[in-house]
Amino acid sequence: MDFEKTLEPSKEGFGADPLGYSAMAWHKWGMLQTMAGFNVDISQPPSSDDLKSPVLWLSQAHALSQGAELLLKHDPNLEVLPKQTRGICHSQYCAVGLMLVGYSLEICLKAMLIMRNGIKWYTEKEKKHKHHRLEQLSEIIPDLGKKDKAILRGLTHYVYWAGRYPDPGSGREEELESVFTISEKYQVSAKDLFTLSSRIMAHAQKVADEL
Repeated sequence: MDFEKTLEPSKEGFGADPLGYSAMAWHKWGMLQTMAGFNVDISQPPSSDDLKSPVLWLSQAHALSQGAELLLKHDPNLEVLPKQTRGICHSQYCAVGLMLVGYSLEICLKAMLIMRNGIKWYTEKEKKHKHHRLEQLSEIIPDLGKKDKAILRGLTHYVYWAGRYPDPGSGREEELESVFTISEKYQVSAKDLFTLSSRIMAHAQKVADEL
């Protein structure tokens, strides 16, 4: 197998086999390890430990952040909708972007936990961290202020429901009001949100340097 060619990004590969191509991240990581002298049998299913490699998690976080950036920098095609409903869809489109931002931070924060504490520790504590509560996961980041934590609480709503559904679920309607409360109390701007996101993502390098 030509590992180097297989490792290259390929729009043609995605076009021919979108499901298979998009599930090959671990196999490509196995190829890289083999090329570096660590023989990995990619013909066998990966173990739980294999899939907890920080390399995979940080790469996934970057993929999500790139998806969010591309989405939020470009306007959606709303021409197919009635003019009166385009503003509705545009707000929902932006909500999808915030969902991806939130997911990218979640994956990055969990990657830092794995790097700092090890795969064995994370596996033992996995149930404790099997959630999307960004403020709680961000305890690994030093010097977060009240506004920073409020932004993370706001993004958590988009990860749990606001980026996927117009409805948080029966009995939880007050969660929509919570988003507005955070926004108005802390005067959160897009700049604030993306500055915090960049700061959290950059902290992964500091954690890596400590190893």
